[in-house]
Amino acid sequence: MSHSLRPLFVGLPLAASLGLALPAQAADTIHFGVPSWPGITVKTEIASQLLAPLGYQSQTDDIGLQVIYQGMESGDVDVFLGGWLPAQEPMLTPMEDKGSVTRIANNVDGAQMTLAVPEYVYEQGVTSFEDLDEHRDMFDGKIHGFGAGSAASEILNKAIDNDTWGLGDWQLVDTSTVGMLSAARDSISREEPIVWVGWTPHWMNLELPMRYLDDSKNLFGEGNGASQVLTLMNSDFADANANLTAFFENFTFTAEQQSWMIKAFGLDEKELGSVATTWIEDHPDRVEEMLDGVTTTDGDAAWPVVKEALSLKD
Repeated sequence: MSHSLRPLFVGLPLAASLGLALPAQAADTIHFGVPSWPGITVKTEIASQLLAPLGYQSQTDDIGLQVIYQGMESGDVDVFLGGWLPAQEPMLTPMEDKGSVTRIANNVDGAQMTLAVPEYVYEQGVTSFEDLDEHRDMFDGKIHGFGAGSAASEILNKAIDNDTWGLGDWQLVDTSTVGMLSAARDSISREEPIVWVGWTPHWMNLELPMRYLDDSKNLFGEGNGASQVLTLMNSDFADANANLTAFFENFTFTAEQQSWMIKAFGLDEKELGSVATTWIEDHPDRVEEMLDGVTTTDGDAAWPVVKEALSLKD
């Protein structure tokens, strides 16, 4: 299944473009909202490859996060596999309150976002937020972030403003994900101290010797930044497509599996379709679980059809 680009809102029926209510219908074409995030891109391609033998076509809309949420509310986006909570709560909650968007499942087990340090720094005794200010000179009073305006940036700027954990005289160095991780890699190559915003799933967890700091105040959320990555659906689409809802309830991964996807596609720059196909071929048991209770559009059991179409082994 190709990863194509479609401008949002093109080709809408006239009634929809005029804002008139349309009856929800079961559809064989699924419109996925996909931001430029490697993990979501690969997961969407895996879903597309598994759903194709069942009779579903997939259309990927490569668009920004805000537009994805707008599209889910209007019905122009059917499915989004990257509802990261609690970071996206302000966007999601109003749409849930109106009943336009439905949570289907947490599709990543073990997601987390909080501050990280190199393993050798952790072994030197910096194991928690509480230890940071005592070692301020070691870090030159700097925390490296991945972008102004991000949820992480807002959390850390608030902590600095409130002098939480003694961070009042610290500086947040916000660049980009690439810039932040380049700084981390450079420091690690010289075995120098650095503290940055880390998260899983991501390739950094596979490539960098790193540890997450404990935070009893849960600045990044309950459970020391424990997060969910939700599968979200337009509510009318979910109601009209019980079979697809059943599929996406089962469509889940571990943080390590998605970290591998992000590394293969985002860092190693392997071809998207190949990355998705490799994961499917390497995890037939998991694919069978994902297809439990799911059928083709003709009503046949999904697993035997997919197994034969994709030449999967038991």
